[in-house]
Amino acid sequence: MSNIHQEITLSAAPARIYQALVDSKRFGELTGAPASGAAAEGASFSAFGGHITGRHVELVPGERVVQAWRAKTWPEGCYSIVRFELQPSGKGTKIVFDHDGFPADMTEHLAEGWQANYWDKLSSEV
Repeated sequence: MSNIHQEITLSAAPARIYQALVDSKRFGELTGAPASGAAAEGASFSAFGGHITGRHVELVPGERVVQAWRAKTWPEGCYSIVRFELQPSGKGTKIVFDHDGFPADMTEHLAEGWQANYWDKLSSEV
């Protein structure tokens, strides 16, 4: 299993980034892809039209989102952990992001996907 560590600074406040990550309606609006699920610990979610599914493991408003996360193409029962730490940075937010426990051959694809499907999209959340 492999891991990805990324640090990104966005111009939106931590509370706005948090909402964009856990509110399926807002996430869908930002990414342009269907998303569903409740913004509550233990609740399941799906994103990108069901290609990504998982559960919210820990939610600390404006500070942290931890999810059990999997891609539809992964072997049944294979989940990874994604962790978004949201830190105030001036008027914006520094996201310290870690994704652990996914199939090793997915590293490059996932790293590029986080940039294109999350950071680039969330940068419009100003």
